Amino acid sequence: MRPTKIKYILGIETSCDETAAAVVQDGTKLISNVVASSQAMHAKYGGIIPDQAAREQLKSIIPVIHEALVSSNQYPATNIDAIAVTYGPGLIGSLLVGVETAKALSLAWNKPIIPVNHLIGHIYGNWLTVNREPVLPAIVLLVSGGHTELVLMTGHGKFKLLGSTRDDAAGECLDKCARILGLGYPGGPAIEKAALVGNGIKLPRPMIHDKNFDFSFSGLKTALAAVNREPGSTSNQLAYELQEAVTDVLVAKTLAAAKKYSPKSILLCGGVAANKRLREKMVSTVNRELGSTVNFFVPPISLCTDNAAYIASAAFFNYHPISWEKITADPGLTI
Repeated sequence: MRPTKIKYILGIETSCDETAAAVVQDGTKLISNVVASSQAMHAKYGGIIPDQAAREQLKSIIPVIHEALVSSNQYPATNIDAIAVTYGPGLIGSLLVGVETAKALSLAWNKPIIPVNHLIGHIYGNWLTVNREPVLPAIVLLVSGGHTELVLMTGHGKFKLLGSTRDDAAGECLDKCARILGLGYPGGPAIEKAALVGNGIKLPRPMIHDKNFDFSFSGLKTALAAVNREPGSTSNQLAYELQEAVTDVLVAKTLAAAKKYSPKSILLCGGVAANKRLREKMVSTVNRELGSTVNFFVPPISLCTDNAAYIASAAFFNYHPISWEKITADPGLTI
């Protein structure tokens, strides 16, 4: 059930290297969405340095929130009804920046805080994208740099984990393989950009035929490294086959879950959901195998990567506020 007294939510997201704030109305209408990233600084190191990310977020958090409020005509924040903030999972230093800022604003504005799990937040990018909302139950494929999971969502706040990766996540595999191929960081976009043409190279599709919904991408990384040491292939060809292998597995597992649980919707989300090849394969497979019985949803690319808009949306549909009185009564409370 949706809350009746909550209309405008300010979302705050600082789980990794992005500093993000957004204002969302009624859980579905995006009013403003501001993201500051320190990705360029981390790229030269081939990955995120946690303490550097947190330092950049300390510099950015107040300007980003201010811009989100001003651009949504919500400054001063008189009409903001609640503050949603990512409480995990993520980098501890980065998370603290967002959580402590949310606590301070809660005190200053006398507004409740709604804690949001970052992974659940990703799912709600699908409530911000179209004129119709996803119909539940739904099969959710959440695929990102740190997570690859298949979930059965029967209602808001009602999730059943069907399967997850046993080692590397899909995005992690892409990052590591991009490093092997010398394509740079972040690996997902680098692989997609380089994946121009194949030449008959075949990489394994790990666990694609297993009778479960788990994933494993560590061996795929090892297989690519072995082929890369042999003459006769280019980084473009290997990137192409890697992308095909990863997306084949993700689509096959999602289809198998849909055939078993008969959902009304399939939701794709997470940073890797920005991959155009994955989106194309998922659409064509759902249309071919499931027809009009299942609706497919995927956020626009701008809402796949980390942002505060889906945090605010998730807060609206999963309204469990923590009052400032509870926070001050337990100074050690981490939401």
